[in-house]
Amino acid sequence: MRLWASGVGVAATEFEGRKFGLTVSSFTSVSIDPPIVLISVNKTSSAHDPILKSGRYGVTLLAEDQQIISDRFAGRVDQDRDRFDGVDAFTLKTGSPLLAGGLSAFDCEVVGTFDSGTTTVFFGKVVAALSNDFPKDGKQPLLYYYQGYRKIS
Repeated sequence: MRLWASGVGVAATEFEGRKFGLTVSSFTSVSIDPPIVLISVNKTSSAHDPILKSGRYGVTLLAEDQQIISDRFAGRVDQDRDRFDGVDAFTLKTGSPLLAGGLSAFDCEVVGTFDSGTTTVFFGKVVAALSNDFPKDGKQPLLYYYQGYRKIS
C-alpha cells in the first residue's frame, strides 16, 4: 500500500467533553446525493470508540504546511501531549472539532459502520462543509506516498 499516493486528513470527534483525533489517509467520497464520506479507523485508536459512541466525526483535509499536525495526530511526535493542545480548532454543526488552516473540512453524522477485522469503516453523512479557495489561495494538499510526505510539483 506504500505505492498508493493519498491525501492526508485529521478525523476528530468530541465525546463526554473530550476531543479525540487521528491522522487518516483512508478518506473517500462514497456518494454525492446524499453526500457521504468514509473513514477507516483502527480499533486500537483512542478515537475509535468515541467516534462510535458519539455518532459523529469531522475530517479536515490538511495543507502541505501542516505536516507537523499530521505527525502529531498520528502519534509520531508529542506523544504525551494532548493532540489538540495549541491547535486552532473550530466546529460547524455536530460539535466535532475541525482544524484551522486545512484545505477543507467535512462535518459528518455516522449513518453506518462496517466491521473489517482490525478496523471499523465509518460512513458519515456530510451535514456541513467548507473549503478554502483553492487554487487561488495558493494552498496545496499534504500528500503521503512511499512512507513519506510529498508535494505536487
